[in-house]
Amino acid sequence: MRKQTFFNWSTGKDSALALWHLQQQEEYQVKHLLTTINAHHDRVTMHGLRRSLYDAQMQALGIPYSTVELPEMPDMTTYEEQMNRALQPLLAEGYTHAAYGDIFLEDLKKYRDDELAKAGLTGVYPIWKRDTRELAKEFIERGFRAVIVTCKAELMGEDFVGREFDASLLNDLPAEVDPCGENGEFHTFCYAGPIFQRPISFSHGEKVLRTYPAPKTEDGEPMSEVGFWYQDLTN
Repeated sequence: MRKQTFFNWSTGKDSALALWHLQQQEEYQVKHLLTTINAHHDRVTMHGLRRSLYDAQMQALGIPYSTVELPEMPDMTTYEEQMNRALQPLLAEGYTHAAYGDIFLEDLKKYRDDELAKAGLTGVYPIWKRDTRELAKEFIERGFRAVIVTCKAELMGEDFVGREFDASLLNDLPAEVDPCGENGEFHTFCYAGPIFQRPISFSHGEKVLRTYPAPKTEDGEPMSEVGFWYQDLTN
């Protein structure tokens, strides 16, 4: 019997490629997608994607989905409570595995696995430890399409948001930026590819620079603010 799996879906390229790889395996059956939403702004967390475009993406995928509704800047207790609440219906339906598009962040994977174990779930990581430049090239070569929707201002300028994730962009990335943005340098919106029933139509809106409190240093001292460029997309 195939393992009943839900996918923790970010709306971006790594999720898309990881889902494609999972769909090629007989061992797992992905029957649900789960996404965190910033309920205050009604947008996908981290990516800043409008809920209306998220819904359009889900409809193009044709897979049942649900969301984890979060406040604007939740603490870990709130995050874990809301995530646990969202997991209950999935556990009741017999899901045993949770999949992610993570690539190499060991501490993040350990956190996920520890939290999943508390719920009796097992993590699945289809693209774990793959070379990120090769993954980026594979994403493009398999016919996926995506645009950058947010990036760290200190590493990438305003001109990067809204750009197509293609070979030209990979060539233009600063040397210190991971080709898949795995360290949080940038995030994308995947709007077409072999996992979709049809492409998602959208238009480019305004670009916005937002700043957030930076994490504290190891000695507890606050760092300067961190800035992110966002490309608003509309449908």
